[in-house]
Amino acid sequence: MYFLNSEERKQLFGGFLPRARSQPVSGELRGWNWHQPPLQPIYDLKLSLFEVANRYCPTGRDLYLRRVLSVEGQPNIPMIEGAILHKTVAEVITRAKRFIYQKGIDNFLEVKEDLARPDYAAVEEFRERLSEEEAGDIKEKVKILWEFESTRICSKVEELLSTQPHINEDSLVFHAIPVVVEQKLDGAFLGLSSHLSVDAFTFATPVIFDLKFDVKRDFHRLSTTGYGLVMEAMYEFPVDIGCTVYAYFRGKRILLERNFYLIDDELRQNFIEERDEKMRMVYEELDPGKPEGCYPTCPYIETCEGG
Repeated sequence: MYFLNSEERKQLFGGFLPRARSQPVSGELRGWNWHQPPLQPIYDLKLSLFEVANRYCPTGRDLYLRRVLSVEGQPNIPMIEGAILHKTVAEVITRAKRFIYQKGIDNFLEVKEDLARPDYAAVEEFRERLSEEEAGDIKEKVKILWEFESTRICSKVEELLSTQPHINEDSLVFHAIPVVVEQKLDGAFLGLSSHLSVDAFTFATPVIFDLKFDVKRDFHRLSTTGYGLVMEAMYEFPVDIGCTVYAYFRGKRILLERNFYLIDDELRQNFIEERDEKMRMVYEELDPGKPEGCYPTCPYIETCEGG
């Protein structure tokens, strides 16, 4: 999901990085200035990053129901499937690294064999909420996704092993699998949860990745923007590039589209405004009202339509 092809690397290094240097972000919108306006939180509460970046509900009433009225949403099949597929991607990448460290370079054939076996633990975790047909369908997608990702990882590793005869395990992992998945972040500086988790991040060229098994939506870029601000607040280095990875299943194939963009002043300002507006809604217990049209997979749709 996060391994770039040659065209994307050219786009990143020849396009976005030079643009980021020539179009610097305003200092007041860098995460390390969390202690002063406009980044300084205006209310003493914390929101999850999803609560800020989510615009599926046009009025944000889903947040009001959850945080003010303490309504517990009912996870639906698309939500459960998305959670399982995210866990699958993180697991295959983590397992590949672990196998290389445990078994060593000289036993890479054994690593390949072990990595070829899909892990269905994420499906079993949600098994009670799924019918036999739903579980079978998601399990097939997990198999396709696991094979796709494990094959790409093994190809990257073998390419490096063929050109670097003296490489050790740590260097191999760094160069062949140069992403950190599910990195834990503390967003407290920005009025966000202290237990955030970003899908993937590359340190060599700071890029925030956000994986979506969904159609394109304009507000998806707010997620990477929020994570970028949090990383700047924590580590005090600039994070200027985001990438939303869209994954689609077509039969037994996976189609990918990686959407790169600058985390610029406009996106940062939009995120801050969204955070402040939603904080005010929760703090002052303001009901934003029902939207004109609800999205069909909203976990609060029964409660909202009933009241």
